[in-house]
Amino acid sequence: MNALFHHGPSPLWRLLIAVVCAFALMIADAQERHLGWLRATLTVAVYPLQWLAAQPSRLARDLDSQFATGADLRERNSLLESENLALRGQMQRFLALQAENSRLRDLLGSSFKVSDRVLVAELLQVELDPYRQQVLVDKGTVSGVYVGQPVLDANAVMGQVVVANPLTATVLLITDADHALPVQINRNGLRTIATGTGRVNQLRLHHLPKNADVRVGDLLVTSGMGGVFPPGYPVAQIVEVADDPNSPFATVQAVPTARLDRSHEVLLVWTLDSVAAPGEPVQGLGGSAQPADAADAADAATSADNRS
Repeated sequence: MNALFHHGPSPLWRLLIAVVCAFALMIADAQERHLGWLRATLTVAVYPLQWLAAQPSRLARDLDSQFATGADLRERNSLLESENLALRGQMQRFLALQAENSRLRDLLGSSFKVSDRVLVAELLQVELDPYRQQVLVDKGTVSGVYVGQPVLDANAVMGQVVVANPLTATVLLITDADHALPVQINRNGLRTIATGTGRVNQLRLHHLPKNADVRVGDLLVTSGMGGVFPPGYPVAQIVEVADDPNSPFATVQAVPTARLDRSHEVLLVWTLDSVAAPGEPVQGLGGSAQPADAADAADAATSADNRS
């Protein structure tokens, strides 16, 4: 009976055919990039599974916040009140500096610069192994996300979008071994390149002379070189400056300012030179686009400190 109803190749031949087809598709995609539409379609199909996979961690965070003790809540409330008061004081200063900056621009005959715009996204998956450090967020090309888009958290730069699908996007973190970011020392403007090391808490600065003005504690910010990241955003803080006798350059290590292993939400940034998606409302930190120039405000604040 088995021989009577048996049709087609054996299971071994089916496996070999499937493997050959898989390799052919991978080679064709790597060489010609003809299967991008298929990958985008498949990501839309598996998005519900990715969303469901992210729910346990989200539920755990909700339960943890609900069962927090009264002392913890009071301590958090006191800390938030202190931070809110400090931020309100800084905001008043920035508003005054912004108004002064606007008046100076009017005197110079130039128009006021519109700020960078951001969109809040949540993390669906996190990969922090030494060979690949990236995260998956729940916003894609439908929301205007594009490849190369800068990504921040509440503290500093996190990375940039390397794959943009309709409903999701993959973000390569700045600590990935394949990532390089143009930065400058905020204290003196010295420019260099910060590269990832494969460790979530370490960046390395290359090709700095041993007599360069680099100190432990210096803040690294984006330089704006390369046209990907807007200038003036915090990146990392230098924690080690060593003199390697076997190298003509100094060994400089830095720790990212962003909470790469703890952030649950990120900010997708549209720089002043990029184009937002038509018809897509891009939200700012307060729910709408904010007319504040972060880089100019930071420069003005530094100038005000120097004058005082």
